[in-house]
Amino acid sequence: MNEQNVQFTPILLGSDFNVYGMARSLYEVYGKKVKAFAEIELAPTRFSNIIDLELIPGFSEDPQWIEAMRDIKKRYQDHDEPVVLIGCGDGYAELISRHKAELEDVFICPYIDYDLIKQLNDKENFYKICDKYGLPYPSTKIITKEMYDSNDKIEQPFDYPVALKPANSVEWLDIYFEGRKKAFTIHDEAEFQDIVGKIYDNGYTSDLILQDFIPGDDSNMRVLNAYVDKNHKVKMMCLGHPILEDPAPSAIGNYVAIMPEYNQVIYDQIQKFLEEINFTGYANFDMKYDYRDNKFKLFEINLRQGRSSFFVTLNGYKLADWVIQDYVFDSLKDQDTVYANKNEDDYYLWLGVTPSVFKKYAKDNPIKKVANKLIQNGRYGDTFRYSQDKNIKRTALYYWMMHNYAKNFKKYFTEK
Repeated sequence: MNEQNVQFTPILLGSDFNVYGMARSLYEVYGKKVKAFAEIELAPTRFSNIIDLELIPGFSEDPQWIEAMRDIKKRYQDHDEPVVLIGCGDGYAELISRHKAELEDVFICPYIDYDLIKQLNDKENFYKICDKYGLPYPSTKIITKEMYDSNDKIEQPFDYPVALKPANSVEWLDIYFEGRKKAFTIHDEAEFQDIVGKIYDNGYTSDLILQDFIPGDDSNMRVLNAYVDKNHKVKMMCLGHPILEDPAPSAIGNYVAIMPEYNQVIYDQIQKFLEEINFTGYANFDMKYDYRDNKFKLFEINLRQGRSSFFVTLNGYKLADWVIQDYVFDSLKDQDTVYANKNEDDYYLWLGVTPSVFKKYAKDNPIKKVANKLIQNGRYGDTFRYSQDKNIKRTALYYWMMHNYAKNFKKYFTEK
């Protein structure tokens, strides 16, 4: 990619693994500390020398967010260089899009319009869009709060187990109760009725997505990250093959081991979709292979980079630099789409746990054998450990996090 000597300022919103991965990606290219704003400091960005993190109370939602952003605008309004605003969570992406008209006189806001972002963020509407564009997804039934409030028994049409998840991922961030998960796998009728009740009794108001459960373990999952330029053309697509997920209830769906993979059929299908809806910016898709009809079925689209998206940078595709090349250097307009991971000899395994935890808990299959070979050859890495951001405190924090991961796997892991 073009690395001209042009001044610019990237600003990241958040403090999680996504933020650290994006900051590290930028630091690897430009060698400069990256500014970030967040409500709280999470472990991935703690004690970092490559991130200048500023904490702002209430920064995760309006009206505090936009009030804080107005103050931040004043700091940067006299900057001659471009200032690029990158949200690293569902809520931040939606907030930037909602207030884009007010922000874009100072900030570059590489996000689609608010009406479209609301449609795509809501899983129910996303599945309607999938129907329109011929994208496969699991058989689905919508459950509403009105159904629950009617006191009639909610019928579900699928055999157990079934999958249940909130349609509104942003509202779900504010819902808490014992046993809360990002998504539920439910094994019988009593559990189904109990979980639906807990969700609505604890303040959730939007719809629920009930789906036919696609059989198979974590190795049937795929994750795809894409960047779409300001002219609505896909410029990079990188597919990952998750091999292991975090088993902790609060972290279900978080990948902890990803192999790069190449699949032009998936690339072509998603590229056509993104360009036809005039998308802009980063997109992240989760999908699962269904051997019953030999299709990869979409679960959702995230309108930002994924938590584990550093696997893209690890495999040579510098995830954070695409938006810089697009808006700062204007270097993507004549560039063909990059379809990542064509050469298996260049593969690196991304890990969110230690190699020993991966080897113990990942299911034995051919892809695990390839991953183990990469580990043996030193061709693996993670988001957190970075030689240019190494100090005693971060090293101690890394071992503390890995210790907790090992405990969680021992406590929660079950064969699927």
